[in-house]
Amino acid sequence: MADILTLRNIEKIYGEKTKNPTKVLFDVNLSFEENSFNSIIGQSGSGKSTLLNIIGTLDKPSSGEVLIAGKSLKTLNKNQLADVRNGFIGFIFQFHYLLPEFTALENVLMPYKISKKPLTKEIMDRAEELLDLVGLKNFKNQLALNLSGGQQQRVAIARSLINNPKIVLADEPTGNLDSDTTEKIYNLLRDINSKYKTTFIIITHDRHIAEKTDRIIEIKDGRIYLDLAK
Repeated sequence: MADILTLRNIEKIYGEKTKNPTKVLFDVNLSFEENSFNSIIGQSGSGKSTLLNIIGTLDKPSSGEVLIAGKSLKTLNKNQLADVRNGFIGFIFQFHYLLPEFTALENVLMPYKISKKPLTKEIMDRAEELLDLVGLKNFKNQLALNLSGGQQQRVAIARSLINNPKIVLADEPTGNLDSDTTEKIYNLLRDINSKYKTTFIIITHDRHIAEKTDRIIEIKDGRIYLDLAK
């Protein structure tokens, strides 16, 4: 399969213009195939969250190049990067960041509304389909604050898919959930990967979850320490 994402010689230095710069990523080279299901593991401070932010265009590397679908992001301006982020990438975080005063359906639609495109019946149908996919069809009109933690994370997963992204980046998506809910969320992500052919990159401290993915990448001290594909 073709690569949907490529990182070439990625380095990241914070405080480059200060007397004591901190280098957190060292010459990282990685590629991710379309439809693949990957995990990135590493201790706190290893650089994995920095790497995820660079992949998600939330941060820029100090040197090196990121390519999405073969297109380099190196020369894109802030607005162009935002377009790539909103069109190609979905995000799932440890903290779901739902808007509590909005319903489940309204929260799912939020990334689409950012694009300021007209809210069509097709998009509304897609949002309801995604809520059905995550098992919350009957909760679409419930305010987010009235949902359980597991239900809120399911809404966040549906929200990440509303713009039909090619890549979903999940940062500790089960970090706040109990073991039973964690297993259900993992199986849900797998189902989405299979149904929509979405590429998943999951950052996790949970080795039990990482071992279930098709590829484990371990970062240690800002370098790729292990890259194991099953």
